[in-house]
Amino acid sequence: QVQLVESGGGLVQPGGSLRLSCAASGFTFSTYAMRWYRQAPGKERELVADISSAGGSTNYADSVKGRFTVSRDNAKNTLYLQMNSLKPEDTAVYYCKLRKGGINYWGKGTLVTVSS
Repeated sequence: QVQLVESGGGLVQPGGSLRLSCAASGFTFSTYAMRWYRQAPGKERELVADISSAGGSTNYADSVKGRFTVSRDNAKNTLYLQMNSLKPEDTAVYYCKLRKGGINYWGKGTLVTVSS
């Protein structure tokens, strides 16, 4: 069965960096595009970044462009999100998502808190 497990969240000061990971299993990771979403308190879940199956194509939300980098290691079945120059408004639970066979699969998320 599909499993997505996020990690790497935590408390960081404004201007700091974090790298999130999403460990994937139960499917052929290298053949699927993947996405990172986030959900801030009291707000709807929003798309942060996506990456093609081979990693050659990426897209970002305007709010994170130039600060966040999505990548993947298909040999390790792992998706990453490098987050730099973090702002308080980046505080959210971050999720990775797979869409396979018309079904959306989500991890349980990892909490990122940006605060001084």
